[in-house]
Amino acid sequence: MKTFVLGGGCFWCLDAVYQKTMGVKSVVSGYTGGHERHPDYYSVCSGTTGHAEVVAVTFDEEVIPPEVILDMFFVLHDPTTLNRQGYDVGTQYRSSMYYESTEEKILFEEAIERNQGLWSRPIVTEVSRLPVFYPAEDVHQDYYAKFPEQGYCQVIINPKLAKARKYYSAWLNA
Repeated sequence: MKTFVLGGGCFWCLDAVYQKTMGVKSVVSGYTGGHERHPDYYSVCSGTTGHAEVVAVTFDEEVIPPEVILDMFFVLHDPTTLNRQGYDVGTQYRSSMYYESTEEKILFEEAIERNQGLWSRPIVTEVSRLPVFYPAEDVHQDYYAKFPEQGYCQVIINPKLAKARKYYSAWLNA
């Protein structure tokens, strides 16, 4: 098993897609990259903690290659916008990848290079060593499955799921 910690805007979006990805054993929404100990959703959303909303994606490399997990990441959000994804604005929504080993750092850097061709502007994804990861509150775990009719899910997450199905249907569960 391998775990990648990735930030691509609101964690609900990445969570919704990775929950449906073959070989993914767990997705935990959380916070990392900031200076406050034990942050919560409201403090992170205030933009004062320095944390990013992220997901810790644990997957079986024998089922899905790490490169597919990372390439999906670059399709699911706009890695060329600094500290924003659509209407979500602030450092907590930054595009970010947090590594635990030199091998992961190299995989992340290679993924940026490989995916740069998808974008007309430079990718600004932050690649940093993983500091402490704080799981988000229970309500944020598997959010889309719990609240599929919620407005944010309908307007923001559904198009990302459609995009994932378009490009990665072979890797998605029904």
